Amino acid sequence: MLEEFKKFAMRGNVIDLAVGFIMGGAFGGIVTSLVNDVIMPPIGLVLGKVDFKGLFVDLSGQGYKTLEAAKAANAATINYGAFINTLINFIIVAFVLFLLIRAVNRMTTKPEAPKAPTEKECAYCFSKIPIKATRCPNCTSQL
Repeated sequence: MLEEFKKFAMRGNVIDLAVGFIMGGAFGGIVTSLVNDVIMPPIGLVLGKVDFKGLFVDLSGQGYKTLEAAKAANAATINYGAFINTLINFIIVAFVLFLLIRAVNRMTTKPEAPKAPTEKECAYCFSKIPIKATRCPNCTSQL
């Protein structure tokens, strides 16, 4: 059983999957930083100096000024700003994966070979007949 597991683990597919998983985790960190540190600050500036990470709804009714104050008081909040950041993060990752899979499919998909003809044309009446036919079923000519 141990030998069989070793053979399975050393097969190329499992190693490729492991490398892809590690690269995906690293890529996720890069995209998160891109969204939080590059994309959202200009959007927040255009929308009136809004920091999306700090947007929240206070469910406790205490009227906390910042998300940090609400968290420090252990108040219930809906952090919709963090959700917006995560949503944009997901859209970027999904789009990049779409482009990657599309490129891989183009490289690995082989063009279809032309199919062998199954019909021929009768030299006398020009109707389509099976390739193996020796007599035309329409005009009864010998082929």
